[in-house]
Amino acid sequence: MCGIVCTFNIKIPKEQLRPQLLKMSKKLRHRGPDWSGIFSCDSAILAHERLAIVDPASGKQPLFSKDGKLVLAVNGEIYNHREICKQYEQSYEFLTQSDCEVIMALYRDKGAGFLEDLNGIFAFALYDIEKDIFLIGRDHIGIIPLYQGWDSDGAYYVASELKALEGYCNKIEEFLPGHYYFSPDEKVTRWYARDWMEYENVKDNDSDVDALRIAMEEAVQRQLMSDVPYGVLLSGGLDSSIISAIAKKFAAKRVETDNREDAWWPQLHSFAIGLKDSPDLAAARKVATHIGSIHHEIEYTIQEGLDAIRDVIYHIETYDVTTVRASTPMYLIARFIKSMGVKMVLSGEGADEIFGGYLYFHKAPNAEEFHKETVRKLSKLHQYDCLRANKSLASWGVEGRVPFLDKEFLDVAMRINPTAKMAGNGKIEKHILRQAFADCLPAEVAWRQKEQFSDGVGYNWIDTLKEIAGHKVT
Repeated sequence: MCGIVCTFNIKIPKEQLRPQLLKMSKKLRHRGPDWSGIFSCDSAILAHERLAIVDPASGKQPLFSKDGKLVLAVNGEIYNHREICKQYEQSYEFLTQSDCEVIMALYRDKGAGFLEDLNGIFAFALYDIEKDIFLIGRDHIGIIPLYQGWDSDGAYYVASELKALEGYCNKIEEFLPGHYYFSPDEKVTRWYARDWMEYENVKDNDSDVDALRIAMEEAVQRQLMSDVPYGVLLSGGLDSSIISAIAKKFAAKRVETDNREDAWWPQLHSFAIGLKDSPDLAAARKVATHIGSIHHEIEYTIQEGLDAIRDVIYHIETYDVTTVRASTPMYLIARFIKSMGVKMVLSGEGADEIFGGYLYFHKAPNAEEFHKETVRKLSKLHQYDCLRANKSLASWGVEGRVPFLDKEFLDVAMRINPTAKMAGNGKIEKHILRQAFADCLPAEVAWRQKEQFSDGVGYNWIDTLKEIAGHKVT
């Protein structure tokens, strides 16, 4: 997981501003400890902190077009980059094997209107040197964080985390998911919109369990793209267990070669964390044994969690109680994962929002209200679960990928008739998802009721935080 900080519309000499951008970028080095790069000219500066996942040898950033007229800084992964490369192999000369270089090929062909062509997780800044214009874009759900700011001189900034802009910008706000800003237009434009966002467009649809399963397997397989060791976060809940089982199915072959070659790291490693005797650890152990992953189990104490909270808040940049509560064990496990030499993990965020997994969804009065709430929850994910997963893992230089939020999978899952997702009449929450993958998991896991991540790691963790907050917060 990389970090970017860029500035445009510079009003002071670049020689004065470049040292400042280096200081700002250094605040993001935990996100990308493998390489630091910077480009500067009279109108723009782009700085990048790299976590090398794809093409470690030649993919350092910022990236440049062969003619040197385009420069690009990206935090993210483009899962369909090989298909895009084939599309442009006759008209654009690629200089690296980086998955992100296709952004420049698309821009040169289509201008700013290409983001729908991308399937991935990303936040990027592209500068067109010849025309002195720039393009900022963020992925469909906001899996990758991005913020924008303005300084007192009128210069415009974007950065992967708030801390890079703090102290330099007098106005800072989030750059919205599913949007782009193209400087000649002088406005932010929404590029991600779907028919399934309206109930009327899904209420009469079928509910194809087989199509759901195929789409999920394809999403996981796409996201196994990696030139470095990877693993899975396995809480023992339904969502992470499904991701882990599918990843194990495809781990032996290299997705980059259409499964023709053996994987460089064919043994799948799974990671679980919890307090001693927590329900998550026990369930994760069962799943790991069932699928045959090399399993790593981390126990932490309540005191270790409390000791980490100050650092957790620094990294996730929010005081939201639920987010802090769930981020702390994820922050702790990220440190262990990094110590194992693993740079990327798959995680199960998004399934509860898509399939109505939270227990309050049982109270939905009808299918229309149920569907509207799933759409609303997805639209807010960038403020909570996506933020938690990305920043908790990135604090130790680990990239998190979330197959349930894959753009193509979302189109399949969110077009399912909402009545098929609703609990009741003898059906447990997320029944259709359980049905699709019941044969891949132990029965006691496939039909295990939902536990929130921070609940599953151990109920004492929540009780202790509530008690401390009660004493310290008035």
